[in-house]
Amino acid sequence: MNAYITAAGAYLPGPPVGNDEIAARLGGVDERGDRLRRRILAANGIAKRHYALDAQGRTTELNEELAANALHAALDERGLGAADLDMLATATTQGDLLVPGFASMVHGRLGGGPMQVLSAAGVCSTSLAALDAAVAKVRLGDRRRAAVVGSELSSRWLRGSRFLGKPSHGGGGDGDAHFLRWMLSDGAGAVLVEAQPRPDRPSLRVDWVRTVSLAHAHPVCMRAGMGEGPSPVAGRTWQDMGSAAAAEQAGMMLLRQDTSALGSLAEAGLREFQALAREGLIDLGKLDHVLCHYSTNAFRDIVFDQLASAGAQIDTGRWFSNLETRGNTGAASIFIALEECWRTGRFEPGQTVLLAVPESGRFSFGFAHLTCVDAETAAPEAVPVAAPVAPAATPAVTPVAPQSESIHDRLDAVWREFEQRLDQVPVMHRLSEGTATLEDYRRLLFNLRQQVADGARWISRAASNFSVDLFDLRSAAIGHAAEEHRDFMMIERDYAACGGSIEDIRSGEKNIGSEALSAYMFHTASQPDPIGLLGAMFIIEGLGTGKASGWAARFKATLGLRDDQVSFLAYHGEADDDHFAKLQAILASPRIDTAAADAIVKTAKVVARLYALQLEELDHV
Repeated sequence: MNAYITAAGAYLPGPPVGNDEIAARLGGVDERGDRLRRRILAANGIAKRHYALDAQGRTTELNEELAANALHAALDERGLGAADLDMLATATTQGDLLVPGFASMVHGRLGGGPMQVLSAAGVCSTSLAALDAAVAKVRLGDRRRAAVVGSELSSRWLRGSRFLGKPSHGGGGDGDAHFLRWMLSDGAGAVLVEAQPRPDRPSLRVDWVRTVSLAHAHPVCMRAGMGEGPSPVAGRTWQDMGSAAAAEQAGMMLLRQDTSALGSLAEAGLREFQALAREGLIDLGKLDHVLCHYSTNAFRDIVFDQLASAGAQIDTGRWFSNLETRGNTGAASIFIALEECWRTGRFEPGQTVLLAVPESGRFSFGFAHLTCVDAETAAPEAVPVAAPVAPAATPAVTPVAPQSESIHDRLDAVWREFEQRLDQVPVMHRLSEGTATLEDYRRLLFNLRQQVADGARWISRAASNFSVDLFDLRSAAIGHAAEEHRDFMMIERDYAACGGSIEDIRSGEKNIGSEALSAYMFHTASQPDPIGLLGAMFIIEGLGTGKASGWAARFKATLGLRDDQVSFLAYHGEADDDHFAKLQAILASPRIDTAAADAIVKTAKVVARLYALQLEELDHV
């Protein structure tokens, strides 16, 4: 038996709110917070969003009301009522109440008769998890007509009152929390799932739905309700604080995002996409529409570039997103996008549609493949859910790697080997085990300072050696040097805050690994058109975007350090995410030919070895 999406509805509360109005609506923005706001908004591309808040910042509607309104819109479009449903599946990050489940509250608000309910809890990809459940029940014949709704009322987490008056979480600090503050907004989207296509207009046959969690391989990324550190600890969650007020005061109720991990999220999502293609479930050449939920346009561009580098060029006109005009509404986003396409007649019979939803909570992904059909031509059987499509004479899979490995695959291999080497470095092993000492941390800062002080100098030298043919790389290098030439001063301040002497760290000498790394960097930067240095940037910026935040959090948790004692690591965990995204775009550009790729990978290998040696030497000084 098949299952069909036969209607879609959406609800966005209040009038659209422009970028200049957000701070006034949410409140509590100091000078640093406003700088973060401008930078984040410039990167994510969102121009308008909706909040269930009035001009004074007061909540105007419940999350269950947003969901019920979207469901009514879908039912009205289909000409049905709530009594016509026999199943309701909901998806949200956080309902209005702790108990009971969100689906029960939405059912109570919606009305209708007795029905099966399911509450899918998580973050963005829960919408497709809820859709998967509804489709399965309809296909089994257990349910005749199911409604699925994704709904978010994020604004209650984003108001300024949550950010002010906390000793270690005040004002414009906590960039991991402010990142989401200028990203998320409110709304709901819903679809109806039936066993037959509707008779009066085209429907969307659900060919398959796939969801996958990679939590076994990734720490918590987007979270609320836990203390400092990369993982929750018994006795240190919001429920252990004695009262909700104490948890609030401790900053546990801020919704946080480890921005350093987002580059890895985009890469992992692309790998899952390619795995589906290898199974025969996606034929990129025959895919007519892609609706992809993402938080910022930068990640869309990374996906486009990486697909192209893997020999799978895609017409970007096939991709649809209303991020700019509807905002990032989490679990509701994919259905809000689907509703707009449905309402505007974007899909035509015979066309295929892919829904793709990455979730940063602890890295999970949802995909759904749909085919637009009308009642007369609806196929009797859907594409199998579990088994791959039978291969044709000519393979249908297009997004597979070319004969030789792409530069991204080669650099990924270098990074995996580097990570394994880092795990064996004594100081990093002690940090992971929770036995690192304050002296370990001071030695790390002492030795990093000597290497980082040289960083802007070799970047500037590289810029001077790029020819006019690589003028854009020269400009990028100059801008990067300007951003980082004072970073070593941040290390000095952290070192002094931990009891070290400014005079000592400024007069310190490089260890053996630092000497070798610095000499290699200056030598490479002195060559004509030193494009191989992009490999060095891959390792160094990768440490910032992939490791620095975690190191900062673990040193804080293990040693009881303050924010002003780990500012260098924390800052690079946030700032290097943007640098790494730009680097990925350069690596995917046509200018990276075979010779350039070889030079970049070789340089990455050398820098990875020398950087690990630098850290190994911390135990030999």
